[in-house]
Amino acid sequence: MTQSAPTASTTPAPYDPAHDYHALNAMLNLYDANGQIQFDKDKQAEREYVTGEIADRMITFASTKERLDYLISNKYYEPEVFAQYSAQFLDSFYQHLADSHFEFGTFLGAFKFYTSYALKTFDGKHYLEDFPQRAGAVALELAAGDEHMALTIADAIIDGSFQPATPTFLNLARAQRGEPVSCFLVRIEDNMESIARAINASLQLSKRGGGVALLLSNLRELGAPIKHIENQSSGVVPVMKLLEDSFSYANQLGARQGAGAVYLSAHHPDIMRFLDTKRENADEKIRIKSLSLGVVIPDITFELAKNKEQMALFSPYDIERVYGKPFADISINEHYREMVADDRIRKSYIDAREFFMTLAEIQFESGYPYIVFEDTVNRANPIEGRIAMSNLCSEILQVQEPSSFNTDLTYSHVGRDISCNLGSLNIAKAMDAGLADTVNTAIRALTAVAEHTSIDSVPSIKRANDEGHAIGLGQMNLHGFLAREGIMYGSEEALDFVNLYFMTVAYHAYRTSHDLAVERGKAFSLFATSAYAKPAGQGNYFDKYTDGTLALEPQTERVRELFAKFNIALPTAQDWAQLRDAIIADGIYNQNLQAVPPTGSISYINHSTSSIHPIVSKIEIRKEGKVGRVYYPAAYMTNDNLQYYADAYEIGWKAIIDTYAAATPHVDQGLSLTLFFPDTATTRDVNKAQIYAWRKGIKTLYYIRLRQQALQGTEVQGCVSCTL
Repeated sequence: MTQSAPTASTTPAPYDPAHDYHALNAMLNLYDANGQIQFDKDKQAEREYVTGEIADRMITFASTKERLDYLISNKYYEPEVFAQYSAQFLDSFYQHLADSHFEFGTFLGAFKFYTSYALKTFDGKHYLEDFPQRAGAVALELAAGDEHMALTIADAIIDGSFQPATPTFLNLARAQRGEPVSCFLVRIEDNMESIARAINASLQLSKRGGGVALLLSNLRELGAPIKHIENQSSGVVPVMKLLEDSFSYANQLGARQGAGAVYLSAHHPDIMRFLDTKRENADEKIRIKSLSLGVVIPDITFELAKNKEQMALFSPYDIERVYGKPFADISINEHYREMVADDRIRKSYIDAREFFMTLAEIQFESGYPYIVFEDTVNRANPIEGRIAMSNLCSEILQVQEPSSFNTDLTYSHVGRDISCNLGSLNIAKAMDAGLADTVNTAIRALTAVAEHTSIDSVPSIKRANDEGHAIGLGQMNLHGFLAREGIMYGSEEALDFVNLYFMTVAYHAYRTSHDLAVERGKAFSLFATSAYAKPAGQGNYFDKYTDGTLALEPQTERVRELFAKFNIALPTAQDWAQLRDAIIADGIYNQNLQAVPPTGSISYINHSTSSIHPIVSKIEIRKEGKVGRVYYPAAYMTNDNLQYYADAYEIGWKAIIDTYAAATPHVDQGLSLTLFFPDTATTRDVNKAQIYAWRKGIKTLYYIRLRQQALQGTEVQGCVSCTL
């Protein structure tokens, strides 16, 4: 039996321009009489929106018990989440959340939350949650009955130091929900059964709300033999078309559209056809409109281009026949010359420099493909096995194990595929809070996401998640923090800070994962063969922190002062050695710990600059559904510190790559790195940036974005659009 809810006001107030939140927000785009940006108008817009339209449509209750009884009995909330806690605790918990007096930093933050995250009545007309209540529901599920942890997680979300990724923040504690997982990665092997299971997995995973990336490198090329009959294979493009149709069909209850990506080795014979699918003038029979593309490039490809050599493309069918394992599990860099000399392996040739030029041309047209620098990734990989692909945002880098199937599509062997359990720290708020406790909370919260996830429909993902508890702690608001502290993005001081910040986060992340292993009495399943378990000085993952390879102390006085200001102790070589020895003895619980995604919506509700790249504009202009343009000011920006807010196009790709290179040694997975270019850029500029990124040890590249001048006017009216 369901309960009736209290009513909410639906009577519109008379129009008053002074209370029109859209008009107030738009005034961010206009200077006042003194030539100042009107930040106060945006804050006024946020207040008018929350205390006006939202308050009018918010259903309120007389008590916590009445509210939870209504939401549970009417199938809005999952009863098991709240049954783990006493009524007395829940009452005090929600009162604690209300006492935070939370306010959004910007109008867009409030608008994004209430349109995309807040629980609404099934007819969509009324709201059933505010931000603290959504944070509380998420924390209660993650804490699984631990009252102290529930309070700790909720406080971290409300004070903005930690923000779970969209699927986690959107779905947890809801009765009608998808999975709390951001994305998935699935291998495809060179047989029809694997292709069929991959399409099914794409449908199942899209239904649950995650983007899906799939590996195509193992599939035989166009014209390859099937059952020894020549010229039978259709190659990878038809499989791409099947996958694209699958993603367009499946979505998560309309809340998130299905999204997919496919990755292919640069040395696959279909590579040029693969790239051609993104050309603007491609034939509709092969054109790929919504599927994202990624290319996996080994070191040898750069060497061949440098030496002006031809580039061999190898038949995956022959590679597997000769080497006894799939194409993606072979190091092309290591075996290239012997594979060229092996007559048993069919091969064709293209010009290596022409390949890179085509890559740049396609990126100019579409923003794709993403790039994985295969050997850089695998040299840094602490887990036994090869990494052969990434995800939709190019920051997830984990080993996989192939599955095999019977003719009825049941598993004859369940391998390992990947789920992405993500959340990000707000660098500014995490520094304000002293960093260590915030990292501890975030790692425990993300581990709980992994433990609350069970993807039974794709057993290879379930197996890897159950055995590895892999997570991806990300970061956002780097530019906002640096500007707040009077440091220019990309400067010597900024790079010094990035190195030490990520080093310190890594230390506390590994320390927490070690604590979890001790508490649970086990390490992740592949620990014994990982670089974490190797003896000190013999390839142990932490040797770089104890042998002088990396700088563990500030190189600039400004950064030394900064860590002292926030009373944050930097781990010493001795600290790292002690942690290393403890990990060798006890293990760590999480197979993977860090990954830096391109934070979007969560940056807006958190009032952060996105990820660790620079802002794209001082006042960002976004189109939000039917409401049209919404304006968003960069975090911590005032009329007095505008000089610290040069945008990504002004800062340039080199400083951005340098910033990511400073963070990369401390991140066990990847960092989603977008390259920004002015509208005068050429394909040669893109090539130079790619080579520079590879030489600097960058693991992956995400989108290519070009500035296009769409509007004339004041600086804050500039519109940035990209080629995505």
